[in-house]
This record gives sequence, C-alpha cells and structure tokens, in this order.
Amino acid sequence: MSGIPHDHYEPKTGGEKWVHKRLPIVGLVYDTLMIPTPKNLNWWWIWGIVLAYCLVHMIVTGIVLVMHYTPHVDYAFASVEHIMRDVNGGHFIRYMHANGASLFFFAVYIHIFRGLFFGSYKAPREITWIVGMIIYLLMMATGFMGYVLPWGQMSFWGATVITGLFGAIPFIGEPIQMWLLGGPAVDNATLNRFFSLHYLLPFVIAGLVIVHIWAFHNTGNNNPTGVDVRTGSKEEAKKDTLPFWPYFVIKDVFALAVVLAVFFAIVGFMPNYLGHPDNYIMANPLATPAHIVPEWYFLPFYAILRAFTADVWLVQLVSFFTGGIVDAKFFGVVAMFGAIAVMALVPWLDTSSVRSGRYRPVFKWFFVVLVIDFLGLMWVGSQTPTTFTSWFSLIASAYWFGYFLVILPLLGLIEKPLTPPATIEDDFISHYPDAAKAPAE
Repeated sequence: MSGIPHDHYEPKTGGEKWVHKRLPIVGLVYDTLMIPTPKNLNWWWIWGIVLAYCLVHMIVTGIVLVMHYTPHVDYAFASVEHIMRDVNGGHFIRYMHANGASLFFFAVYIHIFRGLFFGSYKAPREITWIVGMIIYLLMMATGFMGYVLPWGQMSFWGATVITGLFGAIPFIGEPIQMWLLGGPAVDNATLNRFFSLHYLLPFVIAGLVIVHIWAFHNTGNNNPTGVDVRTGSKEEAKKDTLPFWPYFVIKDVFALAVVLAVFFAIVGFMPNYLGHPDNYIMANPLATPAHIVPEWYFLPFYAILRAFTADVWLVQLVSFFTGGIVDAKFFGVVAMFGAIAVMALVPWLDTSSVRSGRYRPVFKWFFVVLVIDFLGLMWVGSQTPTTFTSWFSLIASAYWFGYFLVILPLLGLIEKPLTPPATIEDDFISHYPDAAKAPAE
C-alpha cells in the first residue's frame, strides 16, 4: 500500500539473493502478505477469499469433469449420466461443480452489495470497481454456457430463449444470433462453441482477478469508516493498520472454513435443491417445458427483461418515436444489460462526498430498499407471469434504475451526512473508550 511504511522482504542467504535478483516472486508474496491493512475490516470483508476459493474450485472440478464429458448433442446428456453413475466419485465432483457456481454467485452478490454500501467504488478505486464488474459479466457468461452443457430440457430451452434475445437487436441481431449458435438454431455447433468458451473464460477471469487484486493493493483497502489510511501521517497509518498476515489471513481462513462447512453440507445432503428437475430429462426440441427459468443467480435480471412488455407505456412511447425499431423484446434486452451497466457507472452516479454508508442516515434506508428490491426481483423472476407478477417486476425494475440514476445523484446534493472520524483509531476509541485507557493503567 503506497505511502504506508512496512517491512519489505530482504533475502538473507546467497541462494535467496540469487533468486530474488532474477525473479522476485518470494518478495512479491511476502510484501502481499505483510501489506498494511485497515484494522477495522469486519466480517463483510471475508467474501474475497471465498471468491478466490470458488474460482480455484470451479477450475479444478471443471478440468476433472472435462476428462469424461463429450461435447456432442447425441452424447452430452449420456456422458453426464456416465459421470454421475460410472466415474469414481463423479457424482460428487459434478455436484461440487454445479453447487460451486451457486456459492460463487452468492459470494459475489454479497461482495458487490458490500461495496455499494461502504463506497468501495469511490476514487481512487474506480478502475478496481470496473474490473470487478467485467469479472461479474464474464461469470454470468460462463455460468450460462455451463448450464447448457448437460443438454437437458432446461439447458436446451434456456439457450434457445437467451440466444434469441440477441436476435431482437435491430439490423444486426440476426447475424449475431446465428454467429452465437453456429447455425439457424441451437444444435451441435452451439454446444461445441459454448463448451469451448465455458472452458476458456475461467482462465480469463483468473487473469482479471489478479488485476483486480493488484488494483486494490495499489489503492489500498476500503474499510467500514471510509477513511483513507494513505492520506494521514505515518504515525496515524501505523495505528490504523495491521499486517495482513497473520491477523486477516487467520480471520479469512476461519470464515472460509465456516462457509465451506455449509457448502459441503448442501453438496452432501441436498445437491439438487437449487437445480431444476427438467434438466434430468434429455433435451427435446419438440417438447417445450411448461415454465422456462434460468439459474437463481440470473433471476433478478431475467425479471427485468420480462418486465417491459408491449403493454408498458414507456415501451410504447419509445417504439412510437423509433418507428417500431425498438420493440418490447429489444427494450427488455436493453433494460437487462442496462441494469448491470448502472452498477458499473455508480462511481460517477454517486455524488456524495462521504464514502461509507455508515455515516449517511438517509442513504441507509434507500439501500435497504434496494437489497429488498433485488431479492424481490429474484423471486418474481422465478414465477410464472401473471398480472400481479408483471406489475411487481415493473415497479421493482423502476426502483432499481431509479436508485442508481435518480436517488444516488440527488442524495449527494441534499443529504446531510454525519461527520466521519478522522482516523480509524478515533472511531475505535469512540466505540471502545476503555481500550484507550488500558495501556496507561
């Protein structure tokens, strides 16, 4: 962390000096472990190590599954059944991989919403935030393509619906859709393309994760108070920080152990709870499932996609002024991707001078509603469309966009935030006054 003094790696033996001069990898690891870290990081900051574990977990289990998987429409479903029934431990590896995706997205959503509340996107961490959102988009693409590979009913029809969205783009939609599918419909070429990209993208994500970690190590960790420990004096920085090792490493490893205990309990006792039973039926282009739903982690944005139907006045207005070029389907696609784009633009949409939501009393309430809104969108995305769910999804979608495009910019201008502490040490003493007296006693 620039501006904060800490002990750097010093090679002692001749062999260490020889290696360090040519490849300072040991020094890099040492400096990373000993990096000064804000000492008030709470349990909301443990999800980074869970995400790092999930990435390794998915890559390792994926490589094992690939050894037995056949990316062909005639054999894909049977090869998955072969993994489940005939490969030693195959059912466990597959369940770990499938549920690992759910853990990955569960952790990333907590990670994102923690960043939104504590202002982790504010200067100088804008690039860190943008890289994180790119990782999230690649995760969504990887997860979607992985869901197609078992070649069950939900895999096939989910691919048909989602790739069909690209066909709604005016003028260029049909060529893009055909390029994605490798032909006029979801078929063997589609499965091969998705398999290839599903195998490749995790390694791209791994590279971006390294950039993401490097970025926040350069700008420093955010913390619950929002205090930038790099801007104070060296004495204040020493009081406000602790070395990452052993304090936060032990804390993160303990948290990871707790999370994994729950995860492996799910894998062992309820591995199909988050899946869909139709995906244990081989894909049949002639039999459409009664209710096509994506995986749970796509549901909020799927709900936004479905919210903007031809009956919505905003869609009708836009369609009228564009001469029908922008229809309800294309409007829904734009809304779905726009819902992610507004999150990526939050560093510039939030006009408040205070970083942490802890010191913004009005902001807290709107943020709580945003979390409830996200969970509501997740629920409505799983439901069969009715009059009630249509209105619910439309109102929830309106709040999602309103929060980022209207509420955040206005709150920064009209809200009167509390005064944040000057240092982390001041905040610590205000909460634990007896701790400051202890050394003197």
